[in-house]
Amino acid sequence: MFMKLYFLAVFFFFSIDMVWLGFVAKSFYQNQIGFLMRPDINWVAAIIFYLLFIVGLVVFVIRPAIHAESWQQALLFGALFGLISYATYDLTNLATLKNWPILMTIVDMIWGMTLSALVSVMTYLAATWVFK
Repeated sequence: MFMKLYFLAVFFFFSIDMVWLGFVAKSFYQNQIGFLMRPDINWVAAIIFYLLFIVGLVVFVIRPAIHAESWQQALLFGALFGLISYATYDLTNLATLKNWPILMTIVDMIWGMTLSALVSVMTYLAATWVFK
């Protein structure tokens, strides 16, 4: 069951986040931290982060929500997991990097919370519909 949930979550995560990063917020990130951005993305590092992050969503959020039969749990704990995970990155950068924008920190933490909540609920709903 883990792998089925994992691949569902990967699909939803990449579908949503690529729209965000590629279209909705592309200029926002460029405007906020363009001075720090690499001209060539380190795709290996990015993909490793995404794959590990989604393992966390499945293990700590989605599977427990399915066990509890609660999409509300998936929503709440998905949002919390995303907030904490993205806050780790953003607040550490705010604390340690010169000129790290506070607006970037706030928007990115809200995005992590939103993305994780959406992926968790969508995966929960798809899994309970497809696998039952």
